[in-house]
Amino acid sequence: MNILVTGIHGFVGSNLVLSLKERHVLYGLDIVSPEKEGVTKTYSWDELEGVEGIDAIVHLAGKAHDTKNEAVAETYFTINTGLTRKVFDYFLKSSAKKFIFFSSVKAAADFVVGDKLTEEVIPTPNGPYGESKIAAENYIQEKVAGYRLLGAGCEKQVYILRPCMIHGPGNKGNLNLLYNVVKKGLPWPLGDFENRRSFTSVDNLCYVVNGLIEKDVPSGIYHMADDEALSTNELIREMCKVMGKKAHIWKMNRGLMKECAGLGSLLHLPLNLERLRKLTENYVVSNEKIKRALGIERMPVTAVEGLRKTIRSFSDFKF
Repeated sequence: MNILVTGIHGFVGSNLVLSLKERHVLYGLDIVSPEKEGVTKTYSWDELEGVEGIDAIVHLAGKAHDTKNEAVAETYFTINTGLTRKVFDYFLKSSAKKFIFFSSVKAAADFVVGDKLTEEVIPTPNGPYGESKIAAENYIQEKVAGYRLLGAGCEKQVYILRPCMIHGPGNKGNLNLLYNVVKKGLPWPLGDFENRRSFTSVDNLCYVVNGLIEKDVPSGIYHMADDEALSTNELIREMCKVMGKKAHIWKMNRGLMKECAGLGSLLHLPLNLERLRKLTENYVVSNEKIKRALGIERMPVTAVEGLRKTIRSFSDFKF
């Protein structure tokens, strides 16, 4: 198949190219268009309307979540919503049969109510990142509804994929920040909080995208996560195992830590109430719907296997 991948120079895009290049002919769409191994040709966004002969589109390009909250809100909507509208309009006019949009679980919920986050949740995003993603989702769904009412497009399939925190070799996100804390031998003082969080191995993510491209999967919204959820304490222990270090996890009194975080909010310190909530909250994402759609019982890579692979990529050790 001829597949157009937007954002091919990013972390997920680079991994997806490696995963798809042996089975498909790949074309890229990005802000810059240097050559990339495994990609036949890369187009700029200005050249989109002239691209022909595409069978499927994977839309990865977007403005990532800024954990420092320094990005201007308008930037998220210009990129995450605006570019999605542009590429989806192209898809509807093109001969392409499949469209995969990379949204985020943050488009569904900033925090999880109940045991797991499922596709049935009524979206309540908080902040410009999640709001810009749900705006893009809504645009896609409205266009699909209108397109089918006209009696056209029945042969087209549209997938909205909502992954939770993605990780893998080469990723420079929050796991890398936590790794650097552990590497310095600093104690983790929040051991009394046994939270559970879902992660997404980039290997599992590429496997799912392959499945959506090659199998006859019903259109719809699908959440993406590894099979197992882990606590931050378990994550730190795994990091220490990979580095050959002893884990220093302190179980400081919860009430005391909340008081310290409250003081941090008043004095604008690194540990404040918002950061404490993010570090200790439960955020478990269900992947049952996508597994049923693909006809599998388990993801190919376990959460621990994927995280160990990521952690090893952070270190200077050779394994």
